[in-house]
Amino acid sequence: MNVQTLVPALALLLAGNAAQAAYQLNLSSALSSQDPIVQAMESASEAIAQRSEGELTVRVFPNSQLGSDEDVVEQIRSGANIAILIDAGRLSEYQPELGILSAPYLVEDHTDYDRITSSELYQEWVEGLADSSGLRLLNYNWFQGSRHMLTKKLVEAPEDLRGVRVRTINSPVWLRTIESMGATPTPLPWSEVYSALQLGAIDGAEAQLTAAEGQNLHEVITHIALTGHIHLMTGIATSEQWYQSLPEELRTILDEELQSAGEEASQATADAQNAVRERMEAEGVTFTEVDVELFRERVGGVYDELGYGQYRDQLTAGE
Repeated sequence: MNVQTLVPALALLLAGNAAQAAYQLNLSSALSSQDPIVQAMESASEAIAQRSEGELTVRVFPNSQLGSDEDVVEQIRSGANIAILIDAGRLSEYQPELGILSAPYLVEDHTDYDRITSSELYQEWVEGLADSSGLRLLNYNWFQGSRHMLTKKLVEAPEDLRGVRVRTINSPVWLRTIESMGATPTPLPWSEVYSALQLGAIDGAEAQLTAAEGQNLHEVITHIALTGHIHLMTGIATSEQWYQSLPEELRTILDEELQSAGEEASQATADAQNAVRERMEAEGVTFTEVDVELFRERVGGVYDELGYGQYRDQLTAGE
């Protein structure tokens, strides 16, 4: 059995063990074990086991060990005892309005998401997602960093991205954002980005610094344009069926500890940005400050194209 066959098989095995381990949750992330977010997940796992006296356990699987995000989401929808760290752009396939949370330049700072996820509108979307898809979004407070353009050439303005194949996430809001910025969007699993850059299948990627360092992308790119086009906030989604099978006290423990871990991880990620930049610069990567307004103007139409205009006004009112 090759690796490509083995990984999904592992995920299916874990899902199949749900009956024997009714209160075990397998938490999947594409990020490396060194990422502040995965480290916070491990801390949450310990806290959950302690508070529940071992009745509820959470096992963390970094580096997409349970399979691609798409495969994992389908297993979750079928009721598997799995959760995934996921962005709202991917969830928009099931609840279209959620896609706005991954839209470009929605907020000025990642802390602005606190107000958005406290709104009645957001809560309506969360319940709609659970009802229509079987996906329960537990929280949405895991800041992964601001997304920038990572390329093999100097990028100073949108025109410099013309013809540049940039890896991005395969969802409408991400694809339209990167296309509007001037590049050619190229969806790929995150685990394949390093080899694709190395082999020349793509010319760049857009990502946050901690994740890029976790994949050693500084070895295969030479420039980073600080576009900050998306402050990447993500959440943890699990099976609504599995979640509702938990006793109420265990649901409370799970919710509270993962929410707390998200806050811890977000702060650690924000604190790590400068240090990551320094290490990448020491490896020869050139960072370029760009006129963000040039890129902001390019992506303004994404909201209306995807039907997000009315929601942006509601979510950002009072800024």
